[in-house]
Amino acid sequence: MVRLDVLRFIDVFLKERMMFRFLKKLLGPLMLGTCWATLTVAAPFTFTAIPDQDTARLQERFGQVVTYLQQQLGVEVRYVPVKSYEASVSAFKNNEVQLAWFGGLSGVQARLAVPGSQAIALGEEDLEFVTYFIAHTGTGLSAEDSLPEALKGRTFTFGSKGSTSGRLMPEFFLRERFGQAPEQTFRRVGFSGDHSRTLQLVQAGSYEVGALNYKVWETEQAEGKVDPQKVRVIWRTPSYPDYNWSIRGDVDETWGPGFLKKMQQALVDLKDPAILQAFPRRSFLPATNEMFAPILQTAQDIGIIRR
Repeated sequence: MVRLDVLRFIDVFLKERMMFRFLKKLLGPLMLGTCWATLTVAAPFTFTAIPDQDTARLQERFGQVVTYLQQQLGVEVRYVPVKSYEASVSAFKNNEVQLAWFGGLSGVQARLAVPGSQAIALGEEDLEFVTYFIAHTGTGLSAEDSLPEALKGRTFTFGSKGSTSGRLMPEFFLRERFGQAPEQTFRRVGFSGDHSRTLQLVQAGSYEVGALNYKVWETEQAEGKVDPQKVRVIWRTPSYPDYNWSIRGDVDETWGPGFLKKMQQALVDLKDPAILQAFPRRSFLPATNEMFAPILQTAQDIGIIRR
């Protein structure tokens, strides 16, 4: 009996699939209009995020976002994790995801790759983000108002190569201070892959100095993962714009007119303390592409993005 039911299911499935293909061929251009929109409106809306922290923490944060967006927008929403900053940009470019929580640099790269895409929201704190330079206490380096001359000849780790706060802006300030590429300033330069890993490497003494997102430092510190006997902050950068939600400009074609604006409003209206704390952010504000012009300019100046 079970086998017969399975065979009937397969038969019905194949007949329906053949009918769909026949209708698509028959209707042609009509399916690109209202009919096609009706058939595809149930498609899941997918989003991703740069992997700037450990996987478990990201899954917890964005699992909550999935639930919230589904309630606000009335569509199925899925979070798709990626393994690198570069993969988040590629997924956005290839329409594997329609929305992403990017850093300043990865957001600029993604929007350049998809004309018409927009930055629609950013955290209140992201208007004036900063990077912390940290050092192992064994170096004898302490907090100063500018990058110390004694950094020369040390070992140094950035975060991900595509990170705004973990690579782009730290490199900009290093070049501004020493007038040369980091590889000429330090004895050895590495890329940890994410901010949490940068902290771990410097704290363990694998690198003498590193640069990381100040929010990650504060979160790790609050969770007791920072040992003040082994690592300390030695410099805070000037502020710059950073993290943002960016969305493809063609989402209205699939999820209906005004969907992009609805998504922006849903993010700006997000008030759930648990979700905001998981980022952590006090609130989200409306964003525009123009806000990130300094990031584009800096990336062009140091050769990460070609003019």
